[in-house]
Amino acid sequence: MADSIIGPTSHYFYSQRLKLHYVDWGNPDKPLLVLVHGGRDHCRNWDWVALDLRGHFHIIAPDLRGHGDSDWAVGSGYAMIDYVLDLAQLMSAVGGEPATLIGHSLGGGIVLQYTGTHPAAVKRVVSIEGMGPPPGMIKDSPAYDRMNNWIGQMQTLARRKAREYPSIEEALARMIEANPHLSREQARHLTIWGIQRNENGTYSWKFDNYVHATSPYMFNNRDAREIWGRITCPTLLIRGTESWAGDWVKDGRIQAFKHAESVTIDKAGHWVHHDRLDEFLAVTHRFLGV
Repeated sequence: MADSIIGPTSHYFYSQRLKLHYVDWGNPDKPLLVLVHGGRDHCRNWDWVALDLRGHFHIIAPDLRGHGDSDWAVGSGYAMIDYVLDLAQLMSAVGGEPATLIGHSLGGGIVLQYTGTHPAAVKRVVSIEGMGPPPGMIKDSPAYDRMNNWIGQMQTLARRKAREYPSIEEALARMIEANPHLSREQARHLTIWGIQRNENGTYSWKFDNYVHATSPYMFNNRDAREIWGRITCPTLLIRGTESWAGDWVKDGRIQAFKHAESVTIDKAGHWVHHDRLDEFLAVTHRFLGV
């Protein structure tokens, strides 16, 4: 990012006794816009979006529990219900009027779940690749099998140490490998804000290894559709053509919504707002009316 641009300020709030971090881009007299990142990401992944929209909104972007500069949960509490609670706590701390929510991936699921349970608190909601796995990816396995797998994951993660990179450049290479759509400038920015320097001089990602775990309780499409069906505000669902997330128009998931518009952005993967920033911003400006 350009050195001449003044960035956001850091603040904290509490949820389930965790000290959680968020950044505030200023303009408190403007309508509130909350940006929620995805799994193993951080709040500064929104910087390009925030710089574009900050003149129209009071923008805040939280680090989810276990991510960025927020506390790690003791006891591996990284379920959707925990994240939605954290967003409710954040809204209580900084809100006061209906807000606009934008979320990506896990964050896209969080903003939809929050909006469905607090419909009066949200003016508009945008979910980027946030509908969860397509029906074809959900395997129906016995509950005891899922519980055994989960226990095994917990035991494995207890032995797992955070990966150490000898230099920022090696961490940067991993970022580029994970998303080849990124420009080198984008990848460097995301890497610098996403790593921390260890005492021995190496670098590791800030997120807690326990966020890798998957719940033994399967993604409940019935419950999700019930919550989505309670959303009363205008809803925008964005996907990339090169993503794994599926097409919710073709598979019928969009039918759960009352007022949902679906937009597909060509040549974009899962990180649509990075892969095709200009196209994403154009669609978002139109939807938000700014």
